[in-house]
Amino acid sequence: MNLSLVLWLLIALPILGIAIYLITPRRYQSSDSVATSYDAWTEDGILEFYWGEHIHLGHYGVPPRRKDFLVAKSDFVHEMVRWGGLDQLPPGTTVLDVGCGIGGSSRILAKDYGFEVTGVTISPQQVKRAQELTPAGVTAQFRVDDAMALSYPDASFDVVWSIEAGPHMPDKAIFARELMRVLKPGGILVVADWNQRDDRQIPLNFWERPVMQQLLDQWAHPAFSSIEGFSEQLAATGFVAGEVITADWTEPTLPSWLDSIWQGIARPQGLIKFGASGLIKSLREVPTLILMRIAFGTGLCRFGMFRAQRNTATSDRSHNLSTATAPL
Repeated sequence: MNLSLVLWLLIALPILGIAIYLITPRRYQSSDSVATSYDAWTEDGILEFYWGEHIHLGHYGVPPRRKDFLVAKSDFVHEMVRWGGLDQLPPGTTVLDVGCGIGGSSRILAKDYGFEVTGVTISPQQVKRAQELTPAGVTAQFRVDDAMALSYPDASFDVVWSIEAGPHMPDKAIFARELMRVLKPGGILVVADWNQRDDRQIPLNFWERPVMQQLLDQWAHPAFSSIEGFSEQLAATGFVAGEVITADWTEPTLPSWLDSIWQGIARPQGLIKFGASGLIKSLREVPTLILMRIAFGTGLCRFGMFRAQRNTATSDRSHNLSTATAPL
């Protein structure tokens, strides 16, 4: 192979890869498109191999310090429990984990805190895998359900918990209402989510708009809310006692993005396990992970935490807010 051909390939292949990435998005179309995406990611096993049982970001402390990728993910769950005050609740507390993935967080809540956990996801393959990974005696069960229309009656759970599910929800007001609706009076909602900067305060600029669009298109997201906007959506349900408490966890979670890319380098056995097709699928995620790191590192995106308590007496007005809206 002559030198000119080698140089040509070195130039052409990355350009071809970027072109394929841009013209083959995985845009949100409906809840079915989200379920199909997660079914595929669960069936091939690549995401679980590299990200473990917790398909969410890790917590690296403040200031962030070097941690094992999988340990940071487990630590995130415990940090979220403490931040939400759930460590003060007794064993037997009933928890609904909305967007549970393959059940990693649900199992920690059951095993380490003695909670009775029900995990729901729109992906049948995730439910199947969550059940396979859950040992006998662990008080966590899993079922297919739609977070936009939960099948549980009002006031069913002591705690509602959700990690990084919100971007998949097409109507944030309905999502907020469903989360609060199934809480018992006095119950606690704790949510962790990817959020966009509040563009009512600072509009997106010329480079932020295309970056944001790629983050939506590549991972089946209809829209990101802002921390301020989703807090308003929760308050607008009429179910919240007092104020919605929020926090920004961008700093302690930020190392997760580059750490997730590093896993492919540090664990080359994945290439043997999944072959060439697995390598191609993994490489396809790298641009989105890099864009996520850029977005969260520059303030375009923020990692939002939300805590709300359900009021003990719900007015008739709150029951009529199923279509309540507030700015994103």
